[in-house]
Amino acid sequence: MLGAMASDFQRRKISGVFGAMDADGDGFLTESDFRALTARWLDVRGTDAGTPEGERLAAVMMGWWDTLDDAAGHRGRVSLDEVLQVADALPAMPDAVTRTAAAMFEAVDENGDGVISAEEYHRLVTAWSGAETPTDEVFARLDLDGDGRLSRDEFAGHWFEFWAGDDPAAPGSWVFGRV
Repeated sequence: MLGAMASDFQRRKISGVFGAMDADGDGFLTESDFRALTARWLDVRGTDAGTPEGERLAAVMMGWWDTLDDAAGHRGRVSLDEVLQVADALPAMPDAVTRTAAAMFEAVDENGDGVISAEEYHRLVTAWSGAETPTDEVFARLDLDGDGRLSRDEFAGHWFEFWAGDDPAAPGSWVFGRV
C-alpha cells in the first residue's frame, strides 16, 4: 500500500489535520465532515452560509472534498491511509497542489486583498483545529519576508511543503499550526 511509504513525520502532521477534519470521529472523512468543517470555519469568522463569502468558502471546501473523494476511489469516505496515499503522489503533481493552494488561499483571504493577514491565518487554524489556537509563532515562521502577511506565493509554497513535503524544518510543515 502506498500509504506505508509515508514517513513518521508525514503521518504525524497529516494525522493531525485528518483528526481535526473528521468531525464525527469515525476514522473516515466524508462529505458531512467537510460540511461540518465549513460550518465551523464560518462560525469562527462570524459569517453566515448564505452570504457571498459563505457560499465561496463552502464551494472551496466542497470542491476539495470532491477532489479527495475522487482521488480515493469515489466511495464517499476516505481513510487516513488513503489521504496518505494521495499525499505520497503529490510531489509528482505540483500543478494539482498549486490549484488546491490557490483555492484555499481564496478561502483564507477573507477580505479579498490578495494577502493573508495574521488574523485571517489565526481563524484558519482555529477553524481547522476546532479550538482556540495561538498562531503568532507559527505565522512568523510562515511569513518568510517578515512583512506581516502571506502572499499567494508564500502560501502556495507552504501548502506544497505541508502536503507533499517531508522536512520537519520546512516552514510549510506548520501550515495548520504546530506539528
